[in-house]
Amino acid sequence: MRRKIPSTVALVAFESAARHQSFTKAADELALTQGAVCRQIAGLEEFLGIELFRRSRRGVQLTEAGLAYSRKVAAQLDAVERDTLAAMGQQGAMSIELAVVPTFATQWLVPRLKDFQRLHPEVTVHLTNRTRPFLFADTAFDAAIYFGDADWSGTEAHYLMPEYPLPVCSPELLGGRAQFSAAELAALPLLQQTTRPYAWRQWFNAQGLNVPRDLSGPRYELFSMLAQAAIHGMGVALIPPFLIQRELAEGRLVAAHPQAFHSDERAYYLIIPERKLESAALRAFRDWLLQAARDYQRENRL
Repeated sequence: MRRKIPSTVALVAFESAARHQSFTKAADELALTQGAVCRQIAGLEEFLGIELFRRSRRGVQLTEAGLAYSRKVAAQLDAVERDTLAAMGQQGAMSIELAVVPTFATQWLVPRLKDFQRLHPEVTVHLTNRTRPFLFADTAFDAAIYFGDADWSGTEAHYLMPEYPLPVCSPELLGGRAQFSAAELAALPLLQQTTRPYAWRQWFNAQGLNVPRDLSGPRYELFSMLAQAAIHGMGVALIPPFLIQRELAEGRLVAAHPQAFHSDERAYYLIIPERKLESAALRAFRDWLLQAARDYQRENRL
């Protein structure tokens, strides 16, 4: 069946004209005549059966339908360009598209990737942020590192490490004292992590406290955001110490209470879809990552 897709030349001309709000500037950018751009866009409008631009003596302006379509076309052309550049850069090399939780990737994984590259120079690892589970069938990802349980249908899960978050805050918030008691923490602003909505409730329950406002407070999606909010004295945050080692070493964050929350119900996992299990590149990365995680846990007695 023939696809209902307009010509690529017309789409490129439309995207440029929409971005510049000018046929003339689009023609200059694409090294075409203004007439050629006009014809391409007119043909696209005829193909779609809608008006994309309003023409006047003062120039052109996107219609509402044209604005909506231009955003979608721009995104798709960007994706095609990325895929094309990736294909051009392959030249027989192997690559892994890895979805990662951002702060874990930045603070723990990336500093160790140089070792993997040294051992496997033939494999390139690409990292993309994903904070929540997804369907591998709907993406180009070969694997994922995420925090949760191992229940991800159609995949093989490999345990990496626990999280064990610790209450931390700025030294100024402590006000000269050594640390807060659990009851004192309950009266302070509690910074919440979007993907760990019950973290404070679990922590307080582990201390034998029932705190009515344990779900209240500003929410941040990333631990890096949470850390910055705590550094600037906005409240107390629950953050795994291994994600804020520099901040703790420099004294920008300090332990607000000595007790971390220990739970093995959720952890960091490497998730590989079953259809990718025979990939040589993924097997090499899996083996290296699991060993790196074991080494880290042994060194830090987790």
